[in-house]
Formats: sequence, C-alpha cells, structure tokens
Amino acid sequence: MRRKPIERHQTLREKILETIREAILKGALKPGEKVAEPELAERFGISRTPIREAFRQLESEGYLSVIPRKGAVVASLSERDVEEFYAIKSILEGYAARIAAERLSERDLERLETINNNLEKLARDGDVKNFFRVHNEFHELFIRAAGNDKLLELINQLVLKFNRLRMASLSLPGRMEISVREHHKIIEAFRAQDGARADELVSKTAAIGGQVLIQSMAQEQGLKVEKSVLQRAVDV
Repeated sequence: MRRKPIERHQTLREKILETIREAILKGALKPGEKVAEPELAERFGISRTPIREAFRQLESEGYLSVIPRKGAVVASLSERDVEEFYAIKSILEGYAARIAAERLSERDLERLETINNNLEKLARDGDVKNFFRVHNEFHELFIRAAGNDKLLELINQLVLKFNRLRMASLSLPGRMEISVREHHKIIEAFRAQDGARADELVSKTAAIGGQVLIQSMAQEQGLKVEKSVLQRAVDV
C-alpha cells in the first residue's frame, strides 16, 4: 500500500523532466526564459516539491540555471561551452579507449557489437531518446574496461553536466547514423588491440560532434548542418 505514492511520484518526475528537456531541445523554451513552477504544478496536478527536485536534476544536466529569488531559467549555451566540453571529453574518453583496447574481453567486444546493432535500429527509427540511452551504454562499457575508477568518475561527472549538449548533437540530422559508423571503426580498433587507433577514433569523433553542434548553433533554429562537416566524421 505504501509503494504506490512513491511509484507515482517517480513517474510524474520523469514526465516533468522529459517535458522540459524536449521543450528546450526543440526551442519551445529559449535560453534565459523562465520555467514557471505554478504552470507545471497545475499541468501535472502536483505540489511544487517534485518539480523543484526535477529542476535540480535538470540544473545538474546543464538544461536549467536555478537563480535565488528568480527561480529556474533555461541555461544559455555558448560556442565556448561546446568547445571546452568536447575538448575535455575527447581527451578523457580517448585515453580510456587506449587503455581498454588491451583489456576488453571477447565477451565485452560481442556486447559492444550488440549495443551498436541496437543503435543502428534506433537510428533507423529516429528514436533519439533511446539512442542517447543506449549510446551511453556503449561508451560506459569501454570506459569501465579501462579499470580506472577515478577516470570513470571524472567522465561521468562531465557528461552528466553536459547531457544537454550531447542530446542536442545526437538530435542533428544524420548524426545518429554517423555515430553508428564511428562505433564500427572503434570496435575494429579494439579487436585489433590497437590502443593508439582507438584513442584517435574516440578523440576525433568527439571533436567532430562538437564542431557539428557549433555549426548548428550558428544557423537558424539549429536544424541545418553542412554535409561537409558531417562527412568528416565518416572519413575519420
């Protein structure tokens, strides 16, 4: 009897998170715009407590900034934010891939293949949300295989804070398909136990993701990306 309120609370919280994330990614909520607690409370028929909890999580993911006496507003993103995030991500994940290349078991490699096959299906379906979730599984597997707990902790903290950037990058036209191709090359490097190649691929593909996102930010509504920029990811 006591479990039902908890389960309902969690479900509503997830709905709030999804609603705000999608509104920000689709441009319905603009940078600097206030996200009103009363409107959400009325829409979902709940108190403001779960809404504030959702706001805290969204702040940790880079979607919102919670300002004292003003409330939650959509966080602004700059080209510098993108450049700095992807520069650090490329270094840390590239290093993890270099170490993992000598440590991944055959079972790990088969799991990476399975995950990437799932990603290919999700890309065909245009399912960005589930692609994002499964994409995280791919990267976490080889990062964990590196066997460096501090490195894993650093990467997890970094990517959590910039989930918004990563989701925005994967949402761009053609980006999911390119990610699948990138993963195929990375798996090949892992099978060859070529740490230098794995490092190069992971680092370059992270950098390309940042470049594509910066270009999309510079164009109207962030919907059009030149094929030449995307093609560079395929040619890595």
